[in-house]
Amino acid sequence: MNKTKYLIIGNSAGAIGGVTGIRREDTDGSITIISAEKHHTYSRPLISYWLEGKVSQEKMIYRDEDFYEKNACEVILGTKAERIDVQKKQVYLAGGGSVTYEKLLVATGSVPFVPPIKGRETAKNTFTFTTMDDAAGVGEILDKNSKVVILGAGLIGLKAAEAVVGQCAGVTVVDLADRVLPSVLDTESAEIIEAHLTSQGMVLKLETSITEIGDMEVTLSDGELLPYDILILAVGTRPEMSLVEQAGGKVERGIVTDDHQQTSLKDIYAAGDCTQSYDITSQTAKNMAILPNAYLQGEVAGQNMAGGSAVYEKAFPVNSMGLLGLYMLTAGSRIGESITVKTDESYKKFYTKDGVLKGYIIIGNCDRGGIYTDMIREQTPLETVDMEMLIKEPGLMAFSPGERYAKLSAEH
Repeated sequence: MNKTKYLIIGNSAGAIGGVTGIRREDTDGSITIISAEKHHTYSRPLISYWLEGKVSQEKMIYRDEDFYEKNACEVILGTKAERIDVQKKQVYLAGGGSVTYEKLLVATGSVPFVPPIKGRETAKNTFTFTTMDDAAGVGEILDKNSKVVILGAGLIGLKAAEAVVGQCAGVTVVDLADRVLPSVLDTESAEIIEAHLTSQGMVLKLETSITEIGDMEVTLSDGELLPYDILILAVGTRPEMSLVEQAGGKVERGIVTDDHQQTSLKDIYAAGDCTQSYDITSQTAKNMAILPNAYLQGEVAGQNMAGGSAVYEKAFPVNSMGLLGLYMLTAGSRIGESITVKTDESYKKFYTKDGVLKGYIIIGNCDRGGIYTDMIREQTPLETVDMEMLIKEPGLMAFSPGERYAKLSAEH
């Protein structure tokens, strides 16, 4: 019997999920991984901690050193996949050569979005901040006298700011939005984070943009000139969907897949930040660049590539992060009616609509926040829950006996 030839483009969470999914169904087929990066698979969210010195290079790895060997993977690192030939079932590589496949998983992730700024092409010491190489580049020139300017007050920009603030002379974060983390926080919750960041020495310039990059200085939209030694451009990312798009596959806010993670192209699957998913809370298709989602999508894709019948469903955004000792957890969508509860140790805001929990924001003590996440995932009817009790003290006692029994049964 012929062994199936599996090919995976990418080497992060979606790709690793893919390997795991394939091997669950097929222990004999050949797996080849192609990655533009030259590193063993590593955890991207940790690059800020690595730059900060909190995490060693060894702790960065996403799977053990022998992961590829154990799963019998051939790995081609530091090589970019340039084109998919759907008819010939071949992927052409930069610098020549090609790899044939029977089943292909595209797990190309996302690429930094850098807006057109005058002077960007010739500017010195400018970096994006999504890869280990980006963080290494910043680290090479960062010292206690460095003035750091960061464009972008989203998740990536603020993690970069956290990594450098204790190692440099000053950090200024510039963003066009009226608040930090505009994709996950509302005005009130953002104010708590902003107060914390400024108390730790960061300067925030909101509702402002960079109009020009000069010789080691930037011009802001209000006319201010800001000198810098390091400029980090962290405006956001875009799904890397060009391979599938050029091959004639359907793309929208990411590569379009069905709930088996199959694209519109025969024998080609996609997973992770390059795809779009259906968000059960907002009931819209969107790009959700979140590591756990990427891994699960990859796992589902891998199983189905190898003849299984797994489905990926119940997707919604979840973000968990700490910023200079202050923790926050957000999930779902900010739609419907809101309930806010403030205590000395936490700020909680819940959004409900159509009798279910649609989303929440927690800042401070995030213990047991997973209960709320489960409620969103399972679309638990609020009439079966003592919401008042649950808001004060997340625990099983807030659920009706039937719901409690179901949850306890699911755990065993």
